[in-house]
Amino acid sequence: MPEENKVSKAQQKAVNKYVKNNYDRINVTFPKGQKEIIMQAAEAAGESVNGYIKKAVNQRMERDNA
Repeated sequence: MPEENKVSKAQQKAVNKYVKNNYDRINVTFPKGQKEIIMQAAEAAGESVNGYIKKAVNQRMERDNA
């Protein structure tokens, strides 16, 4: 790994602290093989997997609450 891409322990600790204080985490499990399908769908949509799943959840909640 090139030297300029390394993250110091202090930087990683700061990032972890920020994430802990500003985000909630939810672990989601899918049947084997579904991960690759979701990754491909997210890539085709030009989104990260996290963004793709968040968008899907938000759209479902909007639809259900309409």
